Amino acid sequence: MNRTGSALTLLLLAMVGIGTTYLLQRNSAPQIAAEQLLADNRKLLDVLPTDSYDNQPLEQPLPLTDTGLSHSTLTAGYRATRNGQTVAVLLRNQTEGYAAAIELLIAIDTNGKLLGVKTLKQNETPALGGPIGDWPNHWLQLFTGKSRGEPNDAGWALKKDQGQFDQMAGATITSRAAINAIHDALRYFDEHRSALLGSAP
Repeated sequence: MNRTGSALTLLLLAMVGIGTTYLLQRNSAPQIAAEQLLADNRKLLDVLPTDSYDNQPLEQPLPLTDTGLSHSTLTAGYRATRNGQTVAVLLRNQTEGYAAAIELLIAIDTNGKLLGVKTLKQNETPALGGPIGDWPNHWLQLFTGKSRGEPNDAGWALKKDQGQFDQMAGATITSRAAINAIHDALRYFDEHRSALLGSAP
C-alpha cells in the first residue's frame, strides 16, 4: 500500500472514531444531564430526609405573592409531596448579611414547624460569619422544631437583643440577619398556609 493509501486509511479511521465518539456523547448527554439534575436537587434538598418525599419539588415551583417580608425577600417556593400529599414547603429567602446577601433554603412541615435550614449563598467574612455556609451547620440546626409562635415574636432574636438564641461567635450581624429571615419565612408560611400546602382556604 502506498503512502497516499495509508494516509487515506488513517484519515478514514480517524473520522470513524470521531463520529462514533460524537454519537456516544450525544446519546448519553440526556442521561448525564438527568443524573446531574438529580445530584443538584439532592444537594439542594438535603434539608429533607430522602425518604420523606417522592416528587421533584424543584421542578414544580410555587407561585408566591407578597414576597417582600419584614427583613428579607422570598425568591422561590417549592412543595414536597409523598403519595400526592404535601409533607413540606421549602422557601428560598434572601436577606442582607454583614458583607453581602445571604440566601437560605428553609424547610417547613405542614404544621408550621421548621425541618431544616441550609445556606445556599453567602459571602460573609470567612473566620466570622462565613461558617454559616457550612453544611451540616450546627448553629442553623438549633432552629429545627421551632415555629412562628415557638418562641413568641420577642423570643425570635439574639440573647443580646433580649431574645432566645445564641449568636455565632463573632458574627452578630450575620446571626441577626439569619434569625430574622427564618422568622420571616415561618410567619409567611403561617399567613399563606392554604396556598402553600395546596389545600382549600
